[in-house]
Amino acid sequence: MSEQDPIIQVQGISKRYPGGVMAVNDVTIDIGRGEFFALLGPSGCGKTTLLRMIAGFEIPTDGEILIDGQSMLGVQPNKRPINMVFQSYAVFPHMSVLDNVAYGLKMDGVAVGERNKRAEEALEMVKLGGYGKRLPNQLSGGQRQRVALARALVKRPKVLLLDEPLSALDAKLREAMQIELVRLQQQVGITFVIVTHDQSEALSMANRIAVMEKGVVRQVAPPAELYEFPNCRFVADFIGKMNLFEGQVVGVGGSDVVVDIKGIGRVDVPAIPGIEGEIGVAVRPEKLRLDRAQPAAGRISFQGKVSDVAYHGDSSWIFVQDDRGHSVMTAIQNEERSTAPKVAVGDLVWCSWSPGDTLLLRE
Repeated sequence: MSEQDPIIQVQGISKRYPGGVMAVNDVTIDIGRGEFFALLGPSGCGKTTLLRMIAGFEIPTDGEILIDGQSMLGVQPNKRPINMVFQSYAVFPHMSVLDNVAYGLKMDGVAVGERNKRAEEALEMVKLGGYGKRLPNQLSGGQRQRVALARALVKRPKVLLLDEPLSALDAKLREAMQIELVRLQQQVGITFVIVTHDQSEALSMANRIAVMEKGVVRQVAPPAELYEFPNCRFVADFIGKMNLFEGQVVGVGGSDVVVDIKGIGRVDVPAIPGIEGEIGVAVRPEKLRLDRAQPAAGRISFQGKVSDVAYHGDSSWIFVQDDRGHSVMTAIQNEERSTAPKVAVGDLVWCSWSPGDTLLLRE
């Protein structure tokens, strides 16, 4: 995989619908050869429209898309070196599994012996060897999704596009299929581009993620960078859980800045280039610590009461509110086998975090 060797180049792409609705607004991204790339964002952000323009099902209003160095202007979907897997599986119910997988090869005029051989290989790849004679209604939802994947892969495309491919599956099966998709992508070595609104799905599967909001790409980065170093409030709030505060930069001292955090006071935190004026201040729930006694100097802290406790099995979310109505959430791992909560509603606690875990956000 190499960003210097992109297989997909999206150059200044926009899509404007009648009435002036801008679904995608001047997007430029490169997707590397052999990369697992995710387009992530809330409903209506433009991610599916962008995927459909790469596939050729939508025509850009402005800009250009290149696949493997070739412009896709005027190139029909069936002539592009891509294949697509849809949310609805779109398998033919009256055809056997083998015939479903081999259908595209049949349309391309591949001889029956060769297409059946390649279809069997594709079924083995998705762990459905021996299922070729079954009908789709004899399969589970996850197995039907695997058939759709095999049908897309059998034509050996340079790029596989996946539009919310796991959203129709239950939670357990969805998690299992996430692992299978990553394994499959690594096995076949082709570029996967997945559209999803599920942040955990994108974080666990993709090499890089483009986060979209209202038709604009707000940040493109590997999962850990997106999570730990979001570049704006939208990305910080959309990726995972986040405590957000209003702040004001009131001084600079060496490698630190002095920030007045509303409801907490003035603190020294590591600076980022060009940070000044009114800013957003953020910290992840798992970076927070709860104590009965006041924390040692050097930690950012405030005292409050536990307002709510949400039990999630392996962890609990603890909500703390101070007497000014300021509220934060912290995540505590339930490491010991016990039914007794570590804290209860109404407990007076200190909430604190390290200055180095503070995120400063320009917008």
